[in-house]
Amino acid sequence: MTFTEFLSTVFTGTNLALLGAVLAVAFSGFGSARGVGMVSEASAGLLTEDPTKFGKAMVLQALPATQGIYGFVIAFLIAVVKLDIMSGSPVTLTVGQGMYLFCAALPIALGGWVSAIKQARVATAGISVLAKRPEAVGKAIISAALVEMYAILAFLISILLVLSFNPGAAA
Repeated sequence: MTFTEFLSTVFTGTNLALLGAVLAVAFSGFGSARGVGMVSEASAGLLTEDPTKFGKAMVLQALPATQGIYGFVIAFLIAVVKLDIMSGSPVTLTVGQGMYLFCAALPIALGGWVSAIKQARVATAGISVLAKRPEAVGKAIISAALVEMYAILAFLISILLVLSFNPGAAA
């Protein structure tokens, strides 16, 4: 088998679409895991001093987790809804169709990854607010939630692209 033949068997349309699904869930999941970890580390010191602030700290810790959920939804839509991988005989896509779904996954893959980490930085600062001025924690939560808008925009673009894909149409 030549290298060209090898590439043509690996980079099929269906495999490109599955790669997009993997990137959507992996990158947004990596960002969420890192983000939740960052805020949890900041919370640890606060909670050793005042365990009664756990509930408010947990809200700030949970915010960066949503990007991973968005990536999972896109991966599920691509793999299960569009490719029907659970049936045992997935839909066969052209390279162009696979590239379309691969590209449709990129907004949440990259947007979710970056926004989860940026949101964690804001939420970590919110932990400092909670430590010094607990009555102002609502403002800190709102500030961290504002970063969520960019994850939501990336998710919406990915979901619109994936849902508008029709594998029966010409590539």
